[in-house]
Amino acid sequence: MTTAPNLPDRREWTVDDLGELPADLPYELINGRLIVPSATPAHQDLSVQIVLALTANCPPDYFVSFDQSLRVNRRNEPRPDVVGIRIEHYGRTPVPVEDAVIAIEIVSEHSEFRDMVEKAEAYAKAGLPHYWVIDQKRSDISLTEMVLDAGSHRYRYGVHTTELFAVTEPWPITIDLPALSRRRAELLERADKAR
Repeated sequence: MTTAPNLPDRREWTVDDLGELPADLPYELINGRLIVPSATPAHQDLSVQIVLALTANCPPDYFVSFDQSLRVNRRNEPRPDVVGIRIEHYGRTPVPVEDAVIAIEIVSEHSEFRDMVEKAEAYAKAGLPHYWVIDQKRSDISLTEMVLDAGSHRYRYGVHTTELFAVTEPWPITIDLPALSRRRAELLERADKAR
């Protein structure tokens, strides 16, 4: 039988407090709030597909990971669903955000505001060059690209699409959103039939 972890009672968390957490507890620290996510298999499947798309042309000085902590500041240590980071951090956690080149969040049932606003603000202030949000809550999976305005340390919206998405930065990446939408629909249909 699994028991729930006994967490310290705090109104405000900082990265200094994270050492008190159980070592195997997945968490995110967003604006001083401790969040303990629990992803669905559909969410994780989409994460794997995105990792594969990014890995296809990943240059040798970077690698692609998922569910990796990024140290942004004392009040923020998010765990993007997919992240491209410098190779020297292979096997380390958390990774300093300045050594990440891209972070991708996949919107879950209760994470849209966090992903689209709070994390975007934290990543932009930290200077993360590429941030994408993938929304799987509708029948057509969509991707919103956020482009960093380095002068203001804010993102502006780039592309928002449900179609084939292809970029050359941070390296050549192609994500076939219609194919991912079809895959998800097929998996959901098979799951419904199996119930």
